[in-house]
Amino acid sequence: MRLPGFHRNDRGRLDVKMTPMIDVVFLLLIFFVCTASFYAVEQILPADVSLSGTTVSDEAVPPELRDVEPIIIEILWQNGEARWRIDLRRYERLEDVRRALAASVALHPNLPVILDVEGAVPMENVIDVYDLCRQVGLREIQFAASVDA
Repeated sequence: MRLPGFHRNDRGRLDVKMTPMIDVVFLLLIFFVCTASFYAVEQILPADVSLSGTTVSDEAVPPELRDVEPIIIEILWQNGEARWRIDLRRYERLEDVRRALAASVALHPNLPVILDVEGAVPMENVIDVYDLCRQVGLREIQFAASVDA
């Protein structure tokens, strides 16, 4: 008995080609390795987060900074723009903040800085001020946090 044409094995072997699949796997591996390397680790930022209302022992503060008042930089968000206030004086431009910080560093190079950020401020503005503090030579930078945060 002869089999009908659709039952014949005229198509040949049905093999899965492994070479293209291995190529795709390696391309995916390279893609994920390259994209994963762009994330910055949070722990490399040299800043301490302290809650208001908590106490810090005097041993954590170096002796030369015990009598120095920290610079408090408030970052505010008003009308879709960032504004800054340093020790109750308002600044409209980041360059003015740079000049004020540079003048403070000239008086005392190891001043501690506290960044008090309003909740609506975008992170890029916070990073700009943080980088600005590091550029002018301020190394003791902390972030203020509310107790309910």
